[in-house]
Amino acid sequence: MEHEHEVRHLTEYDRRKFLQIGGMSAGLALVNSVVSLESASALPLATLPGFTAFAKSVKVLKADKYYLVESNGIPAHQMMVGIKSWQQQVPAVQNYAGSNAWSIPIKPVIAAIPMSAKDHFLRGAIAIAVNGVPIFNALNNRGDDALLAGELDDWGGHCGRADDYHYHIAPTHLQTVIGKKVPIAYALDGFPIYGENEIDGKKVTGLDSFNGHFDSKKNYHYHATKNYPYINGGFKGVVTEIAGQVDPQALTKGFRPAGAPLKGAVITGLERVGQDSFDLKYTLNGSEYHVKYSATLSEVSMQFIDPQGSIRTEVYQRK
Repeated sequence: MEHEHEVRHLTEYDRRKFLQIGGMSAGLALVNSVVSLESASALPLATLPGFTAFAKSVKVLKADKYYLVESNGIPAHQMMVGIKSWQQQVPAVQNYAGSNAWSIPIKPVIAAIPMSAKDHFLRGAIAIAVNGVPIFNALNNRGDDALLAGELDDWGGHCGRADDYHYHIAPTHLQTVIGKKVPIAYALDGFPIYGENEIDGKKVTGLDSFNGHFDSKKNYHYHATKNYPYINGGFKGVVTEIAGQVDPQALTKGFRPAGAPLKGAVITGLERVGQDSFDLKYTLNGSEYHVKYSATLSEVSMQFIDPQGSIRTEVYQRK
């Protein structure tokens, strides 16, 4: 069973106020930068290592104390194929933009008391990949390893209750696009996350319980690993946890009732048939089913097709 991912956090008003405040000292936002919903689009573009390769689909803006990462949450690579524990969720475009962009501290601060992800941050994202896809805790909200539970696709991702695609393990496959000398992601405390080797190709040694260490210049960074925690195993840097998740972070909102686990289903394909349209294919009890859908930020239209060709149509408005 996949865990619930609908993110509840700051209201739109409070989010706007956060962006207006934007500073950080000992984990608290202080009045420093001025970024409002109306002025966010006027912020200068920033060059942040790793994101450059995805500049056509991901925008990085620079505020006073934060980088703001905008994307629609849909990667260019294949999705969903290989999932064996599925709750009938599908990847739908998300509005990670403006006051709902992802926030990365420009100057991360080492925390006096770092926080482990083993018993914290079981909801919401803990990092953002350089292709604009959020990364959640390796553990689902029941404390189970999502990879070992068969919930993830061949790229380490799946969808939450808001039909929001995200990873649960390190997306090292992005290195085929960006190379191995830049980060594959950034933790929400601001520290970069590199692949399974150092940028000079040497084997990684001396990782702490958070999957990170200091380099020769005493700069901290995280690494991907093949085993748990796969990604940052918590935060060496200062973050704020509210209701079990890092706050602030981008909001996702479900547009349809939560799906039930479909025991025995295996997703075998997801074809992109248009800019916003997909054909998801899965097998169940030896038969093939399809979910053909089109999703924009305003409407989602879905067709559920059984092996006999019968079609059930559902249409949802997104608010």
